[in-house]
This record gives sequence, structure tokens and C-alpha cells, in this order.
Amino acid sequence: MNIKKDENAVYIVKDGKVKKVEGPPHGFGKQTVTWQHGKPSHVELNYSEKVD
Repeated sequence: MNIKKDENAVYIVKDGKVKKVEGPPHGFGKQTVTWQHGKPSHVELNYSEKVD
């Protein structure tokens, strides 16, 4: 995978493989990575939307 240095993003490296973690579709968000046996196993994405 080619990592773009001009793009804001989060990447996970597991067993030598790189995976891009998608951000929230809009608004504000957070990503939580769960680790199991010393390796990332799950990513949880939560986001919120501002009400105008």
C-alpha cells in the first residue's frame, strides 16, 4: 500500500500488512482500536453530526 503523506488518515500495520482505516463519513468522529494478543484485532468507528 502506498501511504500518501499529504492526506490525513489512520493506518494499521498487522503482520506486515498495511490497512487504511476509514474516517467518519462527515462531522466529527473517533476511532478505537482493540488489541488482542499484542496485535490490532478490531476498529470501532463512532461519529457525531452537528445540528444547525
